[in-house]
Amino acid sequence: MRVFVTGASGWIGSAAVDDLLANGHEVTGLARSDASAASLDAKGVRVRRGDLDDLDGIREGAAAADAVLHLANKHDFTDPAASNRAERAAVRTIGDALAGSGRPFLLASGIAGLTQGRPVTEEDRSPFHGPGSPRGGSENLALKYVERGVHTVSMRFAPTVHGDGDHGFIATLTAIAREKGVAGYVGDGTNRWSAVHRSDAARLTRLALEKAPAGTLVHAVDEEGIPAREIAEAVGRGVGVPVASIEPQDAERHFGWIGRFFAADMPASSTRTRELLGWVPSGPGLVRDLEAGHYFRA
Repeated sequence: MRVFVTGASGWIGSAAVDDLLANGHEVTGLARSDASAASLDAKGVRVRRGDLDDLDGIREGAAAADAVLHLANKHDFTDPAASNRAERAAVRTIGDALAGSGRPFLLASGIAGLTQGRPVTEEDRSPFHGPGSPRGGSENLALKYVERGVHTVSMRFAPTVHGDGDHGFIATLTAIAREKGVAGYVGDGTNRWSAVHRSDAARLTRLALEKAPAGTLVHAVDEEGIPAREIAEAVGRGVGVPVASIEPQDAERHFGWIGRFFAADMPASSTRTRELLGWVPSGPGLVRDLEAGHYFRA
Protein backbone atom coordinates (compact mmCIF):
# COMPACT_ATOMS: atom_id res chain seq x y z
CA MET A 1 0.00 0.00 0.00
CA ARG A 2 0.93 3.63 -0.40
CA VAL A 3 0.70 4.84 3.20
CA PHE A 4 0.56 8.48 4.27
CA VAL A 5 2.02 8.83 7.77
CA THR A 6 1.76 11.82 10.09
CA GLY A 7 4.34 11.80 12.86
CA ALA A 8 6.56 9.76 10.55
CA SER A 9 9.79 10.92 12.19
CA GLY A 10 8.50 10.64 15.77
CA TRP A 11 9.34 8.05 18.41
CA ILE A 12 6.68 5.52 17.38
CA GLY A 13 6.26 6.80 13.83
CA SER A 14 9.88 6.35 12.77
CA ALA A 15 9.86 2.72 13.94
CA ALA A 16 6.49 2.09 12.28
CA VAL A 17 7.79 3.56 9.01
CA ASP A 18 10.80 1.24 9.13
CA ASP A 19 8.49 -1.75 9.59
CA LEU A 20 6.20 -0.65 6.76
CA LEU A 21 9.14 -0.22 4.38
CA ALA A 22 10.61 -3.59 5.37
CA ASN A 23 7.30 -5.23 4.49
CA GLY A 24 6.97 -3.75 1.02
CA HIS A 25 4.81 -0.69 1.60
CA GLU A 26 5.52 2.74 0.11
CA VAL A 27 5.47 5.61 2.58
CA THR A 28 4.87 9.33 2.33
CA GLY A 29 5.73 11.08 5.58
CA LEU A 30 4.63 14.45 6.90
CA ALA A 31 7.70 16.43 8.00
CA ARG A 32 7.61 19.78 9.75
CA SER A 33 11.39 20.40 9.89
CA ASP A 34 14.41 20.10 7.63
CA ALA A 35 15.91 17.50 9.97
CA SER A 36 12.77 15.36 9.88
CA ALA A 37 12.59 15.66 6.11
CA ALA A 38 16.23 14.62 5.73
CA SER A 39 15.83 11.57 8.00
CA LEU A 40 12.77 10.40 6.08
CA ASP A 41 14.37 11.00 2.69
CA ALA A 42 17.40 8.95 3.73
CA LYS A 43 15.08 5.97 4.33
CA GLY A 44 13.47 6.26 0.92
CA VAL A 45 10.31 7.90 2.23
CA ARG A 46 8.55 10.44 0.03
CA VAL A 47 8.42 13.67 2.02
CA ARG A 48 5.45 16.03 2.32
CA ARG A 49 6.41 19.17 4.22
CA GLY A 50 3.87 20.46 6.75
CA ASP A 51 2.50 20.02 10.26
CA LEU A 52 -0.81 19.39 12.04
CA ASP A 53 -1.96 22.93 11.32
CA ASP A 54 -1.51 22.43 7.57
CA LEU A 55 -4.93 20.92 6.99
CA ASP A 56 -4.78 21.39 3.22
CA GLY A 57 -1.54 19.42 3.08
CA ILE A 58 -2.95 16.68 5.30
CA ARG A 59 -6.05 16.47 3.11
CA GLU A 60 -3.98 16.15 -0.05
CA GLY A 61 -1.68 13.55 1.51
CA ALA A 62 -4.63 11.45 2.67
CA ALA A 63 -6.48 11.73 -0.63
CA ALA A 64 -3.45 10.49 -2.59
CA ALA A 65 -2.79 7.47 -0.36
CA ASP A 66 -4.13 3.92 -0.12
CA ALA A 67 -4.09 4.18 3.67
CA VAL A 68 -3.40 6.75 6.37
CA LEU A 69 -1.50 6.24 9.60
CA HIS A 70 -2.07 9.22 11.90
CA LEU A 71 0.55 9.23 14.67
CA ALA A 72 1.28 12.93 15.06
CA ASN A 73 0.16 14.90 18.10
CA LYS A 74 1.32 18.24 19.45
CA HIS A 75 1.58 16.86 23.03
CA ASP A 76 1.72 20.39 24.40
CA PHE A 77 1.09 19.78 28.09
CA THR A 78 1.23 23.53 28.79
CA ASP A 79 -1.73 24.06 26.45
CA PRO A 80 -3.69 20.80 26.15
CA ALA A 81 -6.71 22.59 24.70
CA ALA A 82 -4.67 23.64 21.67
CA SER A 83 -3.35 20.10 21.24
CA ASN A 84 -6.89 18.72 21.45
CA ARG A 85 -8.19 21.18 18.84
CA ALA A 86 -5.37 20.36 16.44
CA GLU A 87 -5.91 16.62 16.87
CA ARG A 88 -9.65 16.86 16.25
CA ALA A 89 -9.17 19.04 13.19
CA ALA A 90 -6.60 16.65 11.70
CA VAL A 91 -8.83 13.60 12.28
CA ARG A 92 -11.83 15.34 10.73
CA THR A 93 -9.73 16.38 7.73
CA ILE A 94 -8.43 12.84 7.15
CA GLY A 95 -11.88 11.31 7.65
CA ASP A 96 -13.46 13.68 5.16
CA ALA A 97 -10.71 12.98 2.62
CA LEU A 98 -11.23 9.21 2.90
CA ALA A 99 -15.04 9.19 3.14
CA GLY A 100 -16.65 6.65 0.82
CA SER A 101 -13.35 5.08 -0.20
CA GLY A 102 -13.15 2.08 2.14
CA ARG A 103 -9.50 2.88 2.68
CA PRO A 104 -7.78 2.20 6.05
CA PHE A 105 -7.40 5.03 8.54
CA LEU A 106 -5.44 4.08 11.64
CA LEU A 107 -5.06 6.70 14.34
CA ALA A 108 -3.10 6.80 17.59
CA SER A 109 -5.06 6.93 20.82
CA GLY A 110 -4.50 6.04 24.47
CA ILE A 111 -5.94 4.12 27.40
CA ALA A 112 -5.77 6.77 30.13
CA GLY A 113 -9.07 7.46 31.89
CA LEU A 114 -11.10 4.86 30.01
CA THR A 115 -11.85 2.69 33.07
CA GLN A 116 -11.37 2.78 36.83
CA GLY A 117 -10.08 -0.03 39.03
CA ARG A 118 -9.53 -2.63 36.29
CA PRO A 119 -7.56 -3.03 33.08
CA VAL A 120 -8.98 -1.43 29.96
CA THR A 121 -10.01 -3.96 27.32
CA GLU A 122 -10.71 -3.64 23.62
CA GLU A 123 -14.42 -3.87 24.44
CA ASP A 124 -14.32 -0.60 26.41
CA ARG A 125 -15.52 2.37 24.41
CA SER A 126 -13.99 5.75 25.08
CA PRO A 127 -16.11 8.10 27.22
CA PHE A 128 -14.49 11.10 25.57
CA HIS A 129 -16.63 13.00 23.09
CA GLY A 130 -16.36 16.50 21.71
CA PRO A 131 -13.56 19.02 21.19
CA GLY A 132 -13.11 19.80 24.90
CA SER A 133 -12.32 16.21 25.87
CA PRO A 134 -8.88 14.52 25.94
CA ARG A 135 -7.39 14.28 22.44
CA GLY A 136 -10.42 16.25 21.32
CA GLY A 137 -12.54 13.11 21.39
CA SER A 138 -10.66 12.03 18.27
CA GLU A 139 -11.14 8.29 18.71
CA ASN A 140 -14.93 8.51 18.76
CA LEU A 141 -14.88 11.07 15.97
CA ALA A 142 -12.75 8.80 13.77
CA LEU A 143 -14.91 5.74 14.46
CA LYS A 144 -17.99 7.65 13.28
CA TYR A 145 -16.42 7.66 9.81
CA VAL A 146 -16.91 3.89 9.58
CA GLU A 147 -20.54 4.71 8.75
CA ARG A 148 -19.24 6.97 5.99
CA GLY A 149 -17.16 4.30 4.30
CA VAL A 150 -13.81 4.74 6.05
CA HIS A 151 -11.95 1.69 7.37
CA THR A 152 -11.13 3.26 10.75
CA VAL A 153 -8.97 1.43 13.31
CA SER A 154 -8.03 3.01 16.66
CA MET A 155 -4.57 2.16 17.93
CA ARG A 156 -4.46 2.58 21.70
CA PHE A 157 -0.88 2.78 22.91
CA ALA A 158 0.24 1.99 26.45
CA PRO A 159 1.26 5.07 28.46
CA THR A 160 4.89 4.12 28.05
CA VAL A 161 6.31 2.93 24.72
CA HIS A 162 9.87 2.30 25.84
CA GLY A 163 13.22 1.55 24.24
CA ASP A 164 16.69 2.88 23.53
CA GLY A 165 16.38 6.54 22.50
CA ASP A 166 13.07 7.14 24.30
CA HIS A 167 12.60 10.80 25.24
CA GLY A 168 9.06 10.40 26.63
CA PHE A 169 7.57 9.69 30.03
CA ILE A 170 10.19 7.27 31.37
CA ALA A 171 13.05 9.50 30.23
CA THR A 172 11.31 12.42 31.95
CA LEU A 173 10.94 10.48 35.21
CA THR A 174 14.63 9.57 35.00
CA ALA A 175 15.63 13.22 34.53
CA ILE A 176 13.49 14.26 37.49
CA ALA A 177 15.09 11.59 39.70
CA ARG A 178 18.52 12.83 38.75
CA GLU A 179 17.55 16.47 39.39
CA LYS A 180 15.76 15.86 42.71
CA GLY A 181 18.15 13.24 44.03
CA VAL A 182 15.30 10.82 44.66
CA ALA A 183 13.24 8.46 42.50
CA GLY A 184 9.70 9.16 43.59
CA TYR A 185 6.36 7.44 43.27
CA VAL A 186 3.01 8.85 44.34
CA GLY A 187 1.30 7.62 47.52
CA ASP A 188 1.80 3.90 48.05
CA GLY A 189 2.89 3.38 44.44
CA THR A 190 0.38 0.63 43.72
CA ASN A 191 -1.12 2.44 40.73
CA ARG A 192 -0.16 0.65 37.52
CA TRP A 193 1.19 1.60 34.11
CA SER A 194 0.85 -0.69 31.12
CA ALA A 195 3.86 -0.78 28.80
CA VAL A 196 5.11 -1.96 25.42
CA HIS A 197 8.50 -1.98 23.72
CA ARG A 198 8.80 0.31 20.72
CA SER A 199 9.69 -2.52 18.32
CA ASP A 200 6.55 -4.44 19.29
CA ALA A 201 4.38 -1.33 18.96
CA ALA A 202 5.75 -0.67 15.47
CA ARG A 203 5.08 -4.22 14.30
CA LEU A 204 1.55 -4.17 15.72
CA THR A 205 0.84 -0.88 13.99
CA ARG A 206 1.66 -2.44 10.63
CA LEU A 207 -0.37 -5.57 11.39
CA ALA A 208 -3.37 -3.45 12.38
CA LEU A 209 -3.11 -1.42 9.20
CA GLU A 210 -3.00 -4.58 7.09
CA LYS A 211 -5.45 -6.86 8.90
CA ALA A 212 -7.69 -5.21 11.51
CA PRO A 213 -11.40 -4.97 10.60
CA ALA A 214 -13.07 -1.56 10.37
CA GLY A 215 -14.12 -0.22 13.75
CA THR A 216 -11.54 -2.27 15.66
CA LEU A 217 -9.90 -1.04 18.86
CA VAL A 218 -6.32 -2.35 18.98
CA HIS A 219 -4.23 -2.33 22.17
CA ALA A 220 -0.47 -1.89 21.84
CA VAL A 221 0.13 -3.31 25.31
CA ASP A 222 2.62 -5.99 26.34
CA GLU A 223 2.74 -5.70 30.15
CA GLU A 224 -0.73 -5.18 31.58
CA GLY A 225 0.19 -3.13 34.61
CA ILE A 226 3.53 -2.42 36.34
CA PRO A 227 3.19 -0.80 39.80
CA ALA A 228 4.60 2.73 39.83
CA ARG A 229 6.74 1.84 42.82
CA GLU A 230 8.52 -0.87 40.77
CA ILE A 231 9.17 1.66 38.02
CA ALA A 232 10.57 4.14 40.54
CA GLU A 233 12.76 1.43 42.10
CA ALA A 234 14.24 0.56 38.71
CA VAL A 235 14.86 4.26 37.99
CA GLY A 236 16.45 4.69 41.43
CA ARG A 237 18.82 1.80 40.84
CA GLY A 238 19.80 3.15 37.46
CA VAL A 239 20.37 6.74 38.56
CA GLY A 240 21.87 5.71 41.90
CA VAL A 241 19.45 7.61 44.13
CA PRO A 242 17.09 6.53 46.92
CA VAL A 243 13.43 5.76 46.30
CA ALA A 244 10.68 7.58 48.21
CA SER A 245 6.93 8.11 48.33
CA ILE A 246 5.65 11.54 47.33
CA GLU A 247 2.39 12.61 48.94
CA PRO A 248 -0.41 12.97 46.36
CA GLN A 249 -0.89 16.65 47.17
CA ASP A 250 2.82 17.23 46.43
CA ALA A 251 2.96 15.23 43.19
CA GLU A 252 2.78 18.15 40.77
CA ARG A 253 5.24 20.19 42.81
CA HIS A 254 7.75 17.33 42.77
CA PHE A 255 7.20 15.91 39.30
CA GLY A 256 5.82 18.92 37.41
CA TRP A 257 3.36 18.30 34.57
CA ILE A 258 3.97 14.55 34.59
CA GLY A 259 2.89 14.22 38.23
CA ARG A 260 -0.78 13.61 37.50
CA PHE A 261 0.09 10.99 34.86
CA PHE A 262 2.48 9.11 37.14
CA ALA A 263 -0.19 9.06 39.84
CA ALA A 264 -2.80 7.57 37.50
CA ASP A 265 -3.78 3.91 37.37
CA MET A 266 -3.54 2.89 33.70
CA PRO A 267 -3.51 -0.90 33.27
CA ALA A 268 -4.75 -2.42 30.02
CA SER A 269 -5.22 -5.82 28.42
CA SER A 270 -4.32 -6.83 24.87
CA THR A 271 -5.78 -10.35 24.86
CA ARG A 272 -8.24 -9.68 22.05
CA THR A 273 -5.61 -7.83 19.99
CA ARG A 274 -3.20 -10.77 20.19
CA GLU A 275 -5.89 -13.24 19.20
CA LEU A 276 -7.16 -11.10 16.33
CA LEU A 277 -3.84 -10.15 14.74
CA GLY A 278 -1.50 -12.94 15.87
CA TRP A 279 0.70 -10.42 17.63
CA VAL A 280 3.28 -11.87 20.03
CA PRO A 281 5.43 -9.18 21.73
CA SER A 282 9.10 -10.14 21.86
CA GLY A 283 10.84 -7.00 23.15
CA PRO A 284 12.08 -6.62 26.73
CA GLY A 285 9.71 -5.58 29.50
CA LEU A 286 9.99 -2.10 30.98
CA VAL A 287 12.01 -2.97 34.09
CA ARG A 288 14.39 -5.13 32.06
CA ASP A 289 14.73 -2.29 29.55
CA LEU A 290 15.58 0.11 32.37
CA GLU A 291 18.14 -2.35 33.72
CA ALA A 292 19.84 -2.39 30.29
CA GLY A 293 21.17 1.05 31.19
CA HIS A 294 20.47 3.14 28.10
CA TYR A 295 18.03 5.41 29.98
CA PHE A 296 20.87 6.40 32.32
CA ARG A 297 23.62 7.27 29.88
CA ALA A 298 25.01 10.76 30.39
